Amino acid sequence: MDEIPVAQRKVNTTPQNKPFPFSIFLALGSAIITMSLFWLFSQTLSSQSQQQDTPSVTASETVSDNIPTTENNPPSSDTVEIPENILGHLGYEQAPMSELKPVTADGRIKLRTKAAEKFLEMQSDARREGITLVAISGFRTIDDQEYLFFNIKEQRKQETSKRAEVSAPPGYSEHHTGYAVDIGDGNAPATNLNTNFEQTAAFRWLEANAAKYSFELSFPEDNLQGISYEPWHWRFVGDTHSLETFYKARELKTNLQPQM
Repeated sequence: MDEIPVAQRKVNTTPQNKPFPFSIFLALGSAIITMSLFWLFSQTLSSQSQQQDTPSVTASETVSDNIPTTENNPPSSDTVEIPENILGHLGYEQAPMSELKPVTADGRIKLRTKAAEKFLEMQSDARREGITLVAISGFRTIDDQEYLFFNIKEQRKQETSKRAEVSAPPGYSEHHTGYAVDIGDGNAPATNLNTNFEQTAAFRWLEANAAKYSFELSFPEDNLQGISYEPWHWRFVGDTHSLETFYKARELKTNLQPQM
């Protein structure tokens, strides 16, 4: 190939504007995208870390804070189970013979030891004031009560409901517990087991002083159990067992009243 002589060559001394390489645009775009992704990823990690550090509260925990506890809000009386009863009389277990102590000289009438001790103390204190308290009846077995209820009912030709107003069916007498005692006035024996007993000095003394010895009237007038008024019938409520035994009757409330 023939070459142009050097002398004839034209040298272009004018500077030329060359285009910006496209690869640089690609590199810059890639760098921006990478940095953006890295920033988003770091924000996500930071958010998760904050959630882990903050204690979560579940729905169940929130609700439970508003639920009343049994300790602070005892069940209403509507939920209390009503004790079984027959014609207004509650069922009672028979006291063990080994837990009984005599309250009469002949040893015939007995009460549970604590009740016996308190009765004898009450009797002694009343005597110093000229009052003679006589124990007429104390602990009775279920067999004893069976005779008093059924045999006497037949002898008197009483209806069962009428008999129950003055005597408990066997297994349902407070006398089975060894805490109940029938009291008379030694100075007015004609009033024994009679509502006239309320007119005696002994009854008036008991009204004023029996609570001091933890005795209370079992069947006052118009009692909720519907039992006839018995001013002579008193029961001991001076320890936990006797209190639990008798105060279940309070749960009967109006459930003992005849349905209309």
